[in-house]
Amino acid sequence: MVMVQKIETEKKIWIVGRRVLTVLILIALITGGHILINFARKAEPVSGDRTAWLTTTWIAHRGVHNDQIPENTVAAFNAAIEKGRPIELDVSMTRDKQLVVFHDKKLKRLFGLDAYVKDMTYEQLAGLEFPDSTERIPLFGQILTVVDGRVPLLIEIKNEGEVGEMEQRVYEELKAYQGPYAIQSFNPYSLKWFREHAPHVLRGQLSGSFIVSDYEVEYAGTTRLPWYKRIPLSHLLLNFESRPHFIAYEVEYADEKTFQELKKLGVPVLGWTIKDQAMYQKAKDQCDNLIVDPF
Repeated sequence: MVMVQKIETEKKIWIVGRRVLTVLILIALITGGHILINFARKAEPVSGDRTAWLTTTWIAHRGVHNDQIPENTVAAFNAAIEKGRPIELDVSMTRDKQLVVFHDKKLKRLFGLDAYVKDMTYEQLAGLEFPDSTERIPLFGQILTVVDGRVPLLIEIKNEGEVGEMEQRVYEELKAYQGPYAIQSFNPYSLKWFREHAPHVLRGQLSGSFIVSDYEVEYAGTTRLPWYKRIPLSHLLLNFESRPHFIAYEVEYADEKTFQELKKLGVPVLGWTIKDQAMYQKAKDQCDNLIVDPF
């Protein structure tokens, strides 16, 4: 009888010990995972003097454009300059390695052509005229000359391919530029290139839901990412590569908790893209500044 009681007692101790060990292992895994996530998402704060312009005045998304003034054109940028607004613009690269200011991967949305920018030469693109306008797709260098430091530039690098050549070409264009600017990209490895080769250049990590409509796929050529790429990018889990100085995050599908978590990174948080009054009301108290379309 005594032996049976002893065995039962030892069994209970073993069961309790196993449960305690399981709990401790779970706590260690959760703690370790939390530490790893925080490390992965960590940003790189810099002096507020360097980022002040990013948070002072609304940033004009692709310039100030409307039905008469096409986006990402000289006219749109001049309109932004007249209003004293920093300019957000997009840089893509052509087949002959020219840097152009154009957002979409395809030409269908703006020109009705079922062709990709990367497959066109600059000479071919320069021959295109925006509908109901005399504006054409400008070279990046041309826009740097036009703006000439009169307002700051927020330059998005549109590179989903191999990193290095395009980033180098962008930086070469910017070396002689005297005005304030920052670069940003959805591709953390584009930012990593600047982190390693031009660490003094302000860099921002673009992110959001990565929800893409059928229209965007068909007419703009926007890439619809698989879940295993979308999840780490939308949660900024590759910041350990880019170590951004600021974050630009999509407003439409984000909630208050999302922006609260972003603020914990200790760097400016910009909201994109504000298209109407409702989106403005949603984002105005959550973000340090806004990237806006005319509304």
